[in-house]
Amino acid sequence: MTAHTPARPRKKSRRGKFLIITVIVLGLLLVAADFALAAAGEYQIAQRMREKLQLNEDPSVRINGFPFVLQAIRGDYKSVEIRASGVPIKNEQQGVDLRDLDVEANLHHTRVELSDLLAGNVSKATIDEVEGSVKIKALDLNRLANQVTPFDKLSIEPDNRVATPTPADPKAPKTTAAIKLSGQTNVAGKNVTLSAYGQIALVSGAIQINIDDVELDDASLKQIVPQLRQALAIKIDPGKLPFGATPTAVEVESGAFKLTGQITDVPLVQR
Repeated sequence: MTAHTPARPRKKSRRGKFLIITVIVLGLLLVAADFALAAAGEYQIAQRMREKLQLNEDPSVRINGFPFVLQAIRGDYKSVEIRASGVPIKNEQQGVDLRDLDVEANLHHTRVELSDLLAGNVSKATIDEVEGSVKIKALDLNRLANQVTPFDKLSIEPDNRVATPTPADPKAPKTTAAIKLSGQTNVAGKNVTLSAYGQIALVSGAIQINIDDVELDDASLKQIVPQLRQALAIKIDPGKLPFGATPTAVEVESGAFKLTGQITDVPLVQR
């Protein structure tokens, strides 16, 4: 006689598959609900930031961290990123007229109850620390330079010829940076291509450009170099950073000057 091997019960196998599928579906639904809840919170913050920063459109807002619901339960959102491009700033009394700023704010530990956030009631919301920055791009630089001497296609780049010195305190904010400005100008009806080298410095919250050396594609026009250096010695004052932060550091990126600063213990909206 041969031993009979009983077949595995099919019902148990089907039940196990059903439970696995159920868990997966529930997990996907919870993830979708978490993202939907985060999106609702981001929308409300975008609305408040549009008012606070006086923007024409809603800024981009991202609440980092997963799951969102755990942060919501605590009423403490560890990292919120806010981005806006093409922001104009005009203050005739202070002589500020910038039209194409990129504004960024990283909010660390925004504290607000979920019910208040979703209702758009953030009057009591506070932020432990804000890292704010603005980028001043070549479009604004070109326009400001044209007030003295006509320039065309001015570009901004770090001066890679200069080795960055090692700071005594690596954590200290950098208040100067080497720059290279390139573009064209017109002299006696002739287009001249130039490369200007120098540095930008943070002075009383504003950027001061100082040019040390100018290279021309036509060496016979070297007599205009002092004029070009003077024309590019521009001071650019964007005023306060997002949430009223004071600029404390400056750097040069490809296509822009960047001012950054921090401020602590601030309200999410003006009270």
